Amino acid sequence: MKNLGLILFVFLILQSCENKQEGQKASVKKSSYLDYSNRDDKLSGGVKMVPVQTSAGEFNVWTKRIGNNPDMKVLLLHGGPGFTHEYLEVFDSYFPNAEIEYYYYDQLESFYSDMPNDSTLWSVDRYVDEVEQVRKALGLNSDNFYLYGSSWGGILCMEYALKYQQNLKGLIISNMMASIQDYVAYANDVLGPQLPTDVLEEIRDLEAKGDYANPRYSELIYNNYYPKHVLRMPLEEWPNPVNRAFAHVNMDFYVSMQGPSEFGVVGDAKLKNWDVKEELSKITVPTLAIGGAYDTMDPKHMEWIASEVQNGQYLHCPNGSHLAMYDDAEIYFKGLIDFIKNVDLEKSK
Repeated sequence: MKNLGLILFVFLILQSCENKQEGQKASVKKSSYLDYSNRDDKLSGGVKMVPVQTSAGEFNVWTKRIGNNPDMKVLLLHGGPGFTHEYLEVFDSYFPNAEIEYYYYDQLESFYSDMPNDSTLWSVDRYVDEVEQVRKALGLNSDNFYLYGSSWGGILCMEYALKYQQNLKGLIISNMMASIQDYVAYANDVLGPQLPTDVLEEIRDLEAKGDYANPRYSELIYNNYYPKHVLRMPLEEWPNPVNRAFAHVNMDFYVSMQGPSEFGVVGDAKLKNWDVKEELSKITVPTLAIGGAYDTMDPKHMEWIASEVQNGQYLHCPNGSHLAMYDDAEIYFKGLIDFIKNVDLEKSK
């Protein structure tokens, strides 16, 4: 009888565990995050060429969607101008696990999109208009649309918000100041003097001569400035997406907008006088400004941006440079994902 009672007890325990497991399985809802079955970009793996209208005619820009989420959709604006979405591919290691839908996008004149090489189209206003056309084509709206911009993409973010913030759910300005002149001052007064004296003197001498095409100028910048302030890794360890973005840069476009110097914007570069500091208070949508301690952009200025907009937060990356999504990735993405999800939570209340 004792053995029979023991057997019955064990049976009941096992049955209880089995029922509990079945209940758990039934309660787990299958995620539709990677379900592309009802999307018109299914056969292209999320890629969609978006037509944009310009004063010079119609051109196509490349976009690629990752995931499905009706409430959180992030359009990623790359830097440069003239770089590509490629250096942002590190987002693939973080956003899917958070089930955030996101879109890569190469702006006009960037490698995966049409490259008409038409300098009449190279203006901030026209690129803001392009972003708006892309938004409409992708079906993004204020219920779900987060706009993210890195570096030059941050310029477009600020300008877009000042013109079209009614379309936004959230705004992320990553590693970009609100004034080119302030950026130039930071590069010259703070970052430059941190270089070895002989290196800085040689760079200044080449810049004074306008000898930017000299291979020695690139060598000095790449070996001394980039590993400290652009991406804090030895050059030989830079991730493949970053190297591809550098290999595919449209230098004509970049120099026309930014100028040839790596210490700010010089000459007649189109961005030379860009400044929206006095207008930031007009931005009312939830905004995250991201800065890195070793960035080419002043992190204190990034923190100031967060205080100037009406609903801002600042994310500081203590080990981060201009590409803090790589050299301070865990802090960068935790803060970014938390911001997106918290905005969504507040909007759903």
